[in-house]
Amino acid sequence: MSTAAISVVDPASWGQRTGRRRPPRAALVEAAKPRSLRGGSEEEVRLRDSFRDRADDMQAEAAAMARAADASVYSAELLSTTYGSRPIKVAQRALEIFAGLGSFAFSLWLDQLQGRLDQNQRRRAANLRNTFTRLGPTFVKIGQGLSTRPDLCPPLYIEELSQLQDALPTFPDEQAFSCIERELGGSLDSVYSSISASPIAAASLGQVYKARLNYSGQVVAVKVQRPGIEEAIGLDFYLIRGVGFLINKYVDIVTSDVVALVDEFARRVYQELNYVQEGQNARRFKKLYADKTDVLVPDIFWDYTSGKVLTMEWVEGVKLNEQEAIERQGLKVLDLVNTGIQCSLRQLLEYGYFHADPHPGNLLATPDGKLAFLDFGMMSETPEQARSAIIGHVVHMVNRDYEAMARDYYALDFLSPDVDVTPIVPALRNFFDDALNSTVSELNFKTIVDGLGAIVVSGETNLSLCPVSSDKSLTVLEGLALYADPNFKVLAASYPYFAKRLLTDPNPYLRDALIELLFKDGRFRHGRKDRDFNAKDALQPVLKLLLGPDGEVLRVLVIKEAIQVTEAIVVGSAIESYKLVPDVIRTLVFNINGATSPFVMNSAEQESIMELRAQVFRIWELLRSSDNFDPTIFQPILQVLQEPEARQLGGRVAGGITQRLAARLLQQVLRDPPAATSPTL
Repeated sequence: MSTAAISVVDPASWGQRTGRRRPPRAALVEAAKPRSLRGGSEEEVRLRDSFRDRADDMQAEAAAMARAADASVYSAELLSTTYGSRPIKVAQRALEIFAGLGSFAFSLWLDQLQGRLDQNQRRRAANLRNTFTRLGPTFVKIGQGLSTRPDLCPPLYIEELSQLQDALPTFPDEQAFSCIERELGGSLDSVYSSISASPIAAASLGQVYKARLNYSGQVVAVKVQRPGIEEAIGLDFYLIRGVGFLINKYVDIVTSDVVALVDEFARRVYQELNYVQEGQNARRFKKLYADKTDVLVPDIFWDYTSGKVLTMEWVEGVKLNEQEAIERQGLKVLDLVNTGIQCSLRQLLEYGYFHADPHPGNLLATPDGKLAFLDFGMMSETPEQARSAIIGHVVHMVNRDYEAMARDYYALDFLSPDVDVTPIVPALRNFFDDALNSTVSELNFKTIVDGLGAIVVSGETNLSLCPVSSDKSLTVLEGLALYADPNFKVLAASYPYFAKRLLTDPNPYLRDALIELLFKDGRFRHGRKDRDFNAKDALQPVLKLLLGPDGEVLRVLVIKEAIQVTEAIVVGSAIESYKLVPDVIRTLVFNINGATSPFVMNSAEQESIMELRAQVFRIWELLRSSDNFDPTIFQPILQVLQEPEARQLGGRVAGGITQRLAARLLQQVLRDPPAATSPTL
């Protein structure tokens, strides 16, 4: 949020000016009572206070949910009942929409007749943006959605429609302040000691004020919903859904269920109308991703939140697209972008819960160099199967395995299982063979987005959804970075994350993807002969991450993996050797104490060890038999082994292996002998 000066209104004087009586102070805004510190040690007091804080917070959240109990929920049946009996109102709104969109369509038709379609494209894109703004919140949301769909909109239209994220018309402050009093059950001055006289930002569904809480002096952002928003969007979706029925019935070239798409979009918009739900989204996002010191997620004040009012921690900072202002604070845009890339990859591929509307207005650079995420009304989730499929998709792109890329769309749920992917393969090959003239790490992410969007629009495929539109954040972040560095490539910055996942994730699919990345047609993929993947160069970002200050998580995983692999080789080899011992010797040597096996482990554990050992040997055999394998790819490893951090890591690995094998040996020595049995009489 910009740090520009903001005029402030005195809540008490506003109440006097409007002639409103000051109602009794609501219980929900009473000043916090001082905590008692009687009894117990300092640590006990801290734990007790922490427990009390959590309990109070849960109680406040429950109260906020109660205040939002009557929040609107999308129901096509209810809309039909409500507006089916109001034909005049429906006709008036339909005429208004038809006039706005019809005028735009007529301009396009004239441009086409005059052969000026391309020449006037930017002007028409601006016309469409202004038309959506005039038609109100529903069409602003539609425009915002179209701005993330390169498969549906040309680049100039996307550029113009992206402006719908900011600088939207405001509604009267008196209506906003009245909404706050009505929703929170108290007068304005009982809640705030001060509040900005006008909104500091306006969005499609509400506007934001800067205020200071009475009880604590905390500076907060107060988001207030637009008046009459439910009725406005309800009527619009009733009309749009009716158009969807006509398209489904009479337009054969549209194969998707338009009504179902409208219903899904409407449900998402209605969810944004419940600000308590947005607050819960923010809390969940904070729990998952704000563990990094360079990411900031504002906290929610449940006592001052309801279905139509959201109060959250004020974040001081500048928008991520204001490069000069960021640099004046001594910060670097590329550092913030890289933070955003790593966080976005975690959102999309690790936990599968991601911010679905990360435009520059929702991303702030704080004075201390943190990247702050705002506005959690629109969130999405990626199923676990799709997360692995996305990583596999990147591997298949590196390998130019277009058949596998096309099949990935099943797992990504972009295609139904009954759709034939055969026509998609040539389209992917034609695009990527041209786009991958340079190495994959140099490939621009926006190029991929635009290219796949063009494939869908061209009609060469029947994809129902552009694959890369599920995570807009990488495109947004790359666009911001290109202002600072025209040579910036988001895929290159993503390499460390993908490398960490492929090297450490136990998922069998990703294990196979790693082998697939290292080997092509049974041969090792060497940098000099394969321009897409240079194994030697790929080690550099991995080693940098492994030994860097932020690599402790990866170091722990590498140590764990090294211990497991070593144990699998040692113990697995012992099991194999045991199987080769003749039965007579096995009975004499290993069955002295009555044991049937010298190994203390169940069959599942033994099977897991043997499977891991076989996989390690498989990788080694592929390396050994590959006639183009060059051992010099391990040169970066030999170089970093000389560094103190690497020696410390080696010591931790060796110590862990020693402890694990010693525990195995001790377990064998100390195992209980079989119980003695009475002789048979």
